[in-house]
Amino acid sequence: MARPTPPLLRPRRAVLRQLLRLLRLAPLAMLPVAAASAGEVQVAVAANFAAPLDRIASGFGAATGHTLKASSGATGKFYSQIVAGAPFDVLLAADQQTPARLVASGHAVGGSAFTYAVGRLVLWSAQTGLVDDRGAVLASERYAHLAIANPKTAPYGAAAMQVLRARGLDAALAPRLVSAESIGQAFQFVATGNAELGFVALSQVSVPGKPAGGSRWLVPQDLYDPIRQDAVLLEAGKNNPAAAALLDYLKTPAARAVIESFGYGN
Repeated sequence: MARPTPPLLRPRRAVLRQLLRLLRLAPLAMLPVAAASAGEVQVAVAANFAAPLDRIASGFGAATGHTLKASSGATGKFYSQIVAGAPFDVLLAADQQTPARLVASGHAVGGSAFTYAVGRLVLWSAQTGLVDDRGAVLASERYAHLAIANPKTAPYGAAAMQVLRARGLDAALAPRLVSAESIGQAFQFVATGNAELGFVALSQVSVPGKPAGGSRWLVPQDLYDPIRQDAVLLEAGKNNPAAAALLDYLKTPAARAVIESFGYGN
């Protein structure tokens, strides 16, 4: 016959059972809170900054718990899409003018824009030895096609045209120009051999751990206006904590280290 439980132990056992039940339920109770704190930010990013942003994304996720989804392309095309209602939260532009225009038209939040990177322009060829260290190849007959991003929609393309004008070559080279939709496509034209050389972003040929090879001329900055690239919070993202967190993260030492490793200035 089982021995009866002493009266003094009964309340203690009841309390222990209750504590064990609460401990089992605690992780389940915390799940909705964790899920609610994690968000997603939709980013429109200039093609030249796609690779740096890809590296930044992992650190951003680890630091904040948020996820980042990026679409890369020409800044000018993103402007048209955002004005037409594209649901991007943040724009990482290749210039300062586009974010300013979006703020002025009410499509971006005033006071949110800041320069996250200063781009550098490079004349690059996948062929070793084709491009010299002064860009003299531009005036030669050693190539048939010169790729540039569309100067009407891509700031790096506009900078490339400034360089050609400064060298007095814009008219002479017009028949050899191959216009790309973005700086990303200009890079692909050169990388695949569809153009022997082209103007691209330094960040595209200075990827940490896997340089592009070939030959290049780092264009002196006095031949084109500084390519100051601004980030801005768009109207669609003004109430999205993940969007605000990304803009804050871009200013951190961790993000700055990644940006500078790709050859950008401050």
